[in-house]
Amino acid sequence: MVSGASRPSPAPVRNLPLMSIESQADLDGLRAAGRVVAKAIRAMRARVRPGVSTKELDRVGARVFAAAGARSAPQLAYGFPGVNCISVNDEAVHGIPGRRRLRQGDLVKLDVTAELDGYYADACVTVPVGEVDRERLDLAAAGHDALQQALFTARAGTPINQIGRTVESVVTSRGYAVCRELAGHGIGRAIHEWPTVPSYEDPDLTQPLTAGLVITVEPIISAGSGAIREGDDGWTISTADRACSAHFEHTLIVTDDTPIVLTA
Repeated sequence: MVSGASRPSPAPVRNLPLMSIESQADLDGLRAAGRVVAKAIRAMRARVRPGVSTKELDRVGARVFAAAGARSAPQLAYGFPGVNCISVNDEAVHGIPGRRRLRQGDLVKLDVTAELDGYYADACVTVPVGEVDRERLDLAAAGHDALQQALFTARAGTPINQIGRTVESVVTSRGYAVCRELAGHGIGRAIHEWPTVPSYEDPDLTQPLTAGLVITVEPIISAGSGAIREGDDGWTISTADRACSAHFEHTLIVTDDTPIVLTA
C-alpha cells in the first residue's frame, strides 16, 4: 500500500466513504479489479529469478494492466514512480522498481494495486529468489500462514482488532515481529479507505466488521524488531535494523461466513 502524496504513510484517508457492497455492479466491479491484480502477480512471480531487475518485473505487471484497461492505483493517487511496489529483503513496503537486479537468496515482495472502472483491489506476495536459506523461508511462511488464518477471522460481527490479534499471534509464535506502523485498510472506491486494519490487537478498534465491508488484510513482518525507517527516496520503507521482512496481502469482502477473497 502507498499513502501520502510526497512520502509514504500507513494511515488510510479518513474522509473517504467506507466501501461496502451495495449492488451486483459493485461486486462485479470489485471482482474484475481483483482478477487483474491476481493475474499481474502471477505473471510477475513467474519472472522472478536471479538477474532480473525490479524494473523488468514492473513492466510485466504493467503489461497485464494495459491489456485489461486497468491503471496503477499508487500512480493515480500519489504519483508513485512505478506501476507496482517491489521491495527486496529489508525493504518492507513501497520499493521503487529500478535497475536493482535480484540475487540468489533474496526475498522479493510484489505489491500490486489496480484501479479498473472505478474499483480498486490490492494484494502482495513474498517470493523467494532461487535457493533461499531456511531462515528466510520460515519468515515468509509465517507471513503467509498469518494471512491465511486472519482471513478466517474476518467475519461479520467480529471486532476489527481480532484480525490483528490473529496475525500477531501467529507471527510472534514463530519468533518474528509485526511492523506495527504498517497496516491493512479499507479499499474499494479508492486505494485507501477507512477502517485501518492493523496486524496487532489495537484496543481502540473494537467496532465489529459488517457484511459487505471491503478491506485488505496484510501482515508485514520482520525477522528483527519490527521497527521501520523511511528511505532517502521518499517512498521506500525498510526495517530499522535491516532485518529481512515479508509481506502478504489480499483484498476481501466481509460476509457472515468465510470472506470473499477478491485477489486470490
